Amino acid sequence: MSALKVVIIDYGSGNLRSAEKATARAADDMGGGEVLVSNDPAQLASASHIILPGVGAFRDCRLGLDAVTGMVDALTAQVIGGGKPFLGICVGMQLLATIGREHGDCDGLGWIPGEVAAITPADKTLKIPHMGWNNMLQEKEHSVLNGLNNKDFYFVHSYRFKPKNNESILANTNYGEDFPSVLCSGNIIGTQFHPEKSQGAGIALLKNFLEWAP
Repeated sequence: MSALKVVIIDYGSGNLRSAEKATARAADDMGGGEVLVSNDPAQLASASHIILPGVGAFRDCRLGLDAVTGMVDALTAQVIGGGKPFLGICVGMQLLATIGREHGDCDGLGWIPGEVAAITPADKTLKIPHMGWNNMLQEKEHSVLNGLNNKDFYFVHSYRFKPKNNESILANTNYGEDFPSVLCSGNIIGTQFHPEKSQGAGIALLKNFLEWAP
């Protein structure tokens, strides 16, 4: 693999400073590397790993991503065409869906077929948004999840990914209903939780991601 260069995409949505700090710590644990927060699509060409964070409503995040000239095309070229390791976080993962249903239908990137729909727990006493610590139950072996089964991660969300094909589900979490907390398709992985807010477990996941060579 080429020298480590992680590009965290700045499109006006996401815990950018937290994501940068946590990823830099994970990189340091591997011996160092460049971690760059950028809204410049040209930076993706030299990236070894790409992270798309996301906080807020699906439509707002999609419009924000589209507003960065050339970013969706560059992402598609480097991730789909180039096969670079990609991590979507929270709404950054949800944007991989075919469509989001939050505040009306909105097209996603369509990289993992499925829809993003509201959490509807059977227990109506459960508060929405789902906010706080919850465990991740691994469904399949994957190097990015090594050593992390049943660990607690930090969630903040009112919507969840419903993949068309359950083969993409690496891990589930329960909040009145099971929902995918980690999805994967080839070189693309996404977490519904925020690893950058998940302390030691989050740093471990980011380190696994940076060591991943799909």
